[in-house]
Amino acid sequence: MKHEELRAAIVRTAQEMTRVGINQGTAGNISARIDDGLLITPSSLPYDRMLPEDIVEMKFDGSWEGRRPSSEWRFHRDILADRPDANVVLHCHSIYAATLACKFMDIPAFHYMVGIAGGPDIRCSDYATYGTQALSDTAIIALKDRMACLLGQHGQIALGKDLDAALAMAIEVETTSQMYYQVLTLGEPNIIDDAEMARVIEQMRRMSYGQAPND
Repeated sequence: MKHEELRAAIVRTAQEMTRVGINQGTAGNISARIDDGLLITPSSLPYDRMLPEDIVEMKFDGSWEGRRPSSEWRFHRDILADRPDANVVLHCHSIYAATLACKFMDIPAFHYMVGIAGGPDIRCSDYATYGTQALSDTAIIALKDRMACLLGQHGQIALGKDLDAALAMAIEVETTSQMYYQVLTLGEPNIIDDAEMARVIEQMRRMSYGQAPND
């Protein structure tokens, strides 16, 4: 995808975050990998006013051109550098994910769809001040072997091979967070064991390549 097309797609995805209700105001941010760095949403610009030319081009050394990048550019840069399997980083303050994050709650395998993030749980990171290297460092730890995490007292991060995949992951994390919140009101949740979750995750991996289950 050409840079101009990718800029427009980032804007559309950012606006879709608001439309589907996983983000609000100027919160949240999105980045996408390019050959020599990343494109990232700018700081303090409402998505409904954002234009493709407002998207900021950054190098992995932290330099940028144009508008000031999102205050969270460090974890976008560092995650993309650390995770060659991901081309997009999406961060939002979705309500239920942020609610669990405010209690530093990992999401265990109470439902098999937890496995969509790549493991038997969705981790919550430690707290760190927004925009800092400390937040970037703790996010990378929580994302190890996962495509999503909660950020302690903050929100969520979702990864994807492309913008559509990252947005779908963020929506699924929010849906799963809401379900977990509601299950907790009924008492201690039943947890799927690690062996079954390993089967679930492998089946998800196979079916993403169009292979149906054998039985």
